[in-house]
Amino acid sequence: MKANNKHLMKKDERAQVGIGTLIIFIAMVLVAAVAAAVLIQTSGVLQERASSTGQQAAQEVSSNMMIKSIEGVRSADAGGNLSDSVDLLKVKVALNIGSSDIDLNQVVITVTDGVTTNDLVYAGNEKTYVTDMDSLDTANATASMVALLEGNTTDIGDNGKYFFTVEKIRDEDESFSQESPIMNQGDLVTIYISTAATDATSNTVVGDVSVTELKDTGITIEPRSELSILLTPEAGSSTTASFTAPSFGVDTNIGLYP
Repeated sequence: MKANNKHLMKKDERAQVGIGTLIIFIAMVLVAAVAAAVLIQTSGVLQERASSTGQQAAQEVSSNMMIKSIEGVRSADAGGNLSDSVDLLKVKVALNIGSSDIDLNQVVITVTDGVTTNDLVYAGNEKTYVTDMDSLDTANATASMVALLEGNTTDIGDNGKYFFTVEKIRDEDESFSQESPIMNQGDLVTIYISTAATDATSNTVVGDVSVTELKDTGITIEPRSELSILLTPEAGSSTTASFTAPSFGVDTNIGLYP
């Protein structure tokens, strides 16, 4: 006789949740929240740094000056005898396409002939040295250039060793001035750099201007001598120009670059 075996199973759809499981669940939620907060904070910091780095990189690439030409001027004595050296440089400068504004107050110009190196700042910059250049005339660029050639600043010495002056050539929006020498797109200026040599200090005529005497700068530009000029703005790439001086002949003004 076949046995009639029946297996009865209890249907129970209720689950038990222990206190341990609840603690684990809460801990997971807290960990996820902390991780999310850290990720959000980190992503914000990285985004800020990336934006700042991008702006600085763009400025470094775009903010630069362009040297259009360099002309040298030989001084002369009272009898009209020309110096054997170039005693004044006229450097024409503009801004490259896409460049941001440049404050010449913050530009450092390094001039070297291989023996002497002069680091020059704008003559009206009161924050670089103990005093700015004596006799700077903010209304007259020519007078400032004369002061550069013949003046001596009480606290630091001969002006030509420490300063340069500027004269605007083109400034359509009238944003450039001697007191606030800020260049923007379209501006063209002439930077005056004294390169008076020892043998020329007694000369009293430089181009169309008269001076009492020239102050020695330690720089000597004679035929076949080499000179390098480096313009370093506050931000952006530096601009350099190097040349070998040609024979002077009887010329007062000498084209040196390009």
